[in-house]
Amino acid sequence: MRVGVVVNPIAGMGGRVGLKGTDGKVAEAIERGAQPRAPERAVAALSTLRARHDDVTVVTGAGVLGADAAREAGFEPEVVYERESGAAGDTSSGAPATTAADTRAAVRAFVDAGVNLVLFVGGDGTAVDVARALESAGDGVPMLGVPAGVKIYSSVFGVTPSDAGRVAASFDTVEEREVNDIDEDAYREGDVRTTLRAVVPVPVAEAVQSSKQVAGGSVEGLAAGFASEVESGVTYVLGPGSTVGAIKRELGFEPSPLGVDVYRDGELLVRDGSEEEIVEALGEENVVVVSPIGGQGFVFGRGNHQISPSVIRRSRVAVVASPSKLDDVGVLRVDTDDEDVNESLRGWQKVRVGRYEHRLLKVV
Repeated sequence: MRVGVVVNPIAGMGGRVGLKGTDGKVAEAIERGAQPRAPERAVAALSTLRARHDDVTVVTGAGVLGADAAREAGFEPEVVYERESGAAGDTSSGAPATTAADTRAAVRAFVDAGVNLVLFVGGDGTAVDVARALESAGDGVPMLGVPAGVKIYSSVFGVTPSDAGRVAASFDTVEEREVNDIDEDAYREGDVRTTLRAVVPVPVAEAVQSSKQVAGGSVEGLAAGFASEVESGVTYVLGPGSTVGAIKRELGFEPSPLGVDVYRDGELLVRDGSEEEIVEALGEENVVVVSPIGGQGFVFGRGNHQISPSVIRRSRVAVVASPSKLDDVGVLRVDTDDEDVNESLRGWQKVRVGRYEHRLLKVV
């Protein structure tokens, strides 16, 4: 089997520093201390692929576009694309200098090299670039994403990097799935505008996530019930989304648009915080409040990277959701970049669904 691998090395860099995406924000992300996360997620996916399939040729771009990760995972890749300068990226600034044009050109080179699958590492923007390149090639090659972006609304990604590697190693059929993207500038202002960009063939597997559903119901009772039980001296890290936003309003402040806010004893300590700001505001006792993404079930690792493993380790976790959302998701999922933290979160989780009502749902 021949697998084309392309990595967007800047994907997800804006998450932990509170930028809710990296489009047009790479310099600001670096200034805030962001570090690339896509390369290590590429290695995780490729290591799983190599362990599960002993006859794989990785076809990729030079350097940070894929060859570096492939070699770290134990492959000797076939490099079919290099930037015109002859270098695959400059990492001296902390952000590899690759572009969407590199992604598209690399994918076209993969198709010319006869790959059976394009495995890409990034977010929805990268998915759009890959889909457009495959569409222009017109060869029907399927694609599969390794989740590394901040926002992931498309239904073309493995649930985790390792899941993507397992699916790539074992799939035998494909189905048509949606590539969606959003306007990041509007998203930073709290306005979620999703647009269908492509419909593409994707491997069929349970470990491929659903597209995000932007929907919900009345959560006033839930918010009032939660707010009535807020404890003195406890620091609350309140995640993004409309459900947690209703709790923020019940506590007496206007939530930041899709951001993470920190509250204690009637005071808003941090508004739209980065990971560093959240950690600095933590107290002796902390509670992280999150709601799962509709249609996917993620409570960590999608759109709330500011709530990092460092924050989670020092906190209790409270999950809130409308009953209809839980009916859609079935299970809860986590993808924090720290497998020890992921494992500590797995198991049964009590989810508040009303003023007094709770459900038990499994975190997988």
